[in-house]
Amino acid sequence: MPIKLEKSLPAVEQLKAENIFVMDDDRASHQDIRPLHILILNLMPQKIVTETQLLRLLANTPLQVEIDFLYMESHCSKTTQAAHMEEFYRTFGEVKDRYFDGLIVTGAPVENLAFEEVDYWEELLAVFNWAKSHVYSTLHICWGAQAGLYARYGIEKHSLPQKLSGVYRQEVLAERNPLMRGFDDEFRAPHSRHTDVRAVDIERLENLQVLAQGTEVGLSIVASSDLREVYSFGHLEYDRDTLAKEYERDCLAGLDPALPEHYFKGNDPTARPVLTWNLPAAQFFTNWINYAVYQETPYDWKTFEQSALSASL
Repeated sequence: MPIKLEKSLPAVEQLKAENIFVMDDDRASHQDIRPLHILILNLMPQKIVTETQLLRLLANTPLQVEIDFLYMESHCSKTTQAAHMEEFYRTFGEVKDRYFDGLIVTGAPVENLAFEEVDYWEELLAVFNWAKSHVYSTLHICWGAQAGLYARYGIEKHSLPQKLSGVYRQEVLAERNPLMRGFDDEFRAPHSRHTDVRAVDIERLENLQVLAQGTEVGLSIVASSDLREVYSFGHLEYDRDTLAKEYERDCLAGLDPALPEHYFKGNDPTARPVLTWNLPAAQFFTNWINYAVYQETPYDWKTFEQSALSASL
């Protein structure tokens, strides 16, 4: 998938080095096709790292995708330079009159806070509400998934006895669901979180279906029947060394973290982590773009907005 990006975005050079097709504005303007418009609400602290991870996975189909990045104006990022945010990110006020084929809401390191205690919670609620009529399919990741379920259905998150960190086996429960096409019966995915959502709270809702889960991680992937809501509790977008860097960070902070499970070869934290989720990650994001977004997104957004607003009344 050619991704249309600004030439100066730091991720561009990294992606080109990996032989991933990125496209600047000049070349994109000469392609006589309608690109998909994807908005990424990046709540992660290391924003440039997360940008690169997600863009890499959005580059796996022959569709042209135009990316915009969104940040919460009510929150001040302490780990990404203001100049980067000003150049590459938009505020909600700048995008709220536009329509997007897809929205990705990332995780955030705020799991130990009540949702209402997060400083940008009210602004995030406004985005979720806006997305009902301005976005066709929203992919929520990790805390973003927990926040989306709480905002829409009142589903609570629950604290875990210790941080869940590692690469875990998950079982596909809905092999006929388009999001699971191409998956084996089992796959591995990284998880990194302090809280979880219980399956019993999902199963009572007719609109939602559990697509994958694991013995050690519980819920893995959940989606609405129309694929407009997708919730992924793991981090398929993570790089090989992301969990290792999180482990090192927590060690330096004196948190005495447990070693990420099923991750380091021989459980040796000095060894190179074993990458076992590359293929399911690529397949999942390709399926989301193709089946939840491209195949279903409306041609006439105004008609869609009117029907979405009527349904919410």
